Amino acid sequence: MSKEIEEGLELNLDFKKLKKIAACAEDVIPAIAQCSKTGEVLIVGYANKLALETALKLGMATFWSTSRNELWIKGKTSGDFLKLDDVLVNCEQNSIVYKVTPQGKGSCHTKNKDGIARYGCYYRRIKIKDGKSDGLEFLPGAQ
Repeated sequence: MSKEIEEGLELNLDFKKLKKIAACAEDVIPAIAQCSKTGEVLIVGYANKLALETALKLGMATFWSTSRNELWIKGKTSGDFLKLDDVLVNCEQNSIVYKVTPQGKGSCHTKNKDGIARYGCYYRRIKIKDGKSDGLEFLPGAQ
């Protein structure tokens, strides 16, 4: 992932993401990690059967990395684990929500200007000017 995509203020949404996921050859569903305490959405990823089984067994949010085509136990390399409190299933049983308690400094793989992992992956918002997008801006305290 490019630095400009992850840290920049130019809006460049990946509308082809679902095509890329379909090409990964794994059967996956959306898996959202949401903070149990605040309700904040921290991460949107994908889970296959192995990821869900691993999450339940280890008690930690686990995803299937569609870009690397491998199991991704959140925090295994960074130490910023997401302790699994509950798993919610939607009405059509085609997505899950991991209700979690963050165990580290943050949950995003990107870091702020002080080198600390951001709390969640949603640290920017679209600036709107005259009813149209006008780039991005950091949320307060996220830069």
